[in-house]
Amino acid sequence: MIAWVLRVLIAAGLLGSAWVHLDLWLNDGFADIDVIGPLFLVNVVAGAVLALAVLLWHHWLPVLGAIGFGAATLVAYLVSVTVGLFGVREEFQTQAEVWGVVTEAACVLFGIALLFARRREDART
Repeated sequence: MIAWVLRVLIAAGLLGSAWVHLDLWLNDGFADIDVIGPLFLVNVVAGAVLALAVLLWHHWLPVLGAIGFGAATLVAYLVSVTVGLFGVREEFQTQAEVWGVVTEAACVLFGIALLFARRREDART
């Protein structure tokens, strides 16, 4: 039961991050930014694909992918806030930025929790 709840939370984090990036791409001009615009679309597709994989393939690999997705996206955002990323410098002021950080942190935290839950479950059998 706990594994299923964690899978749903991870998928929600992945889809939340994908949605934030799609919204920024469609409505906030990120589509017109070289390098960052295409990377936002990669984020959208990767988030959706990983969410499906986490829910449908009960293996550690998509969970690890979700952790990597969340961590990489958080690091990229941190770089954009501190020194800038491909000419874009963010300031952590918008609701989208807050939701992005929350959803990506959820991918990492719930992903790690699921890996540990699976490990404990495997040790019992």
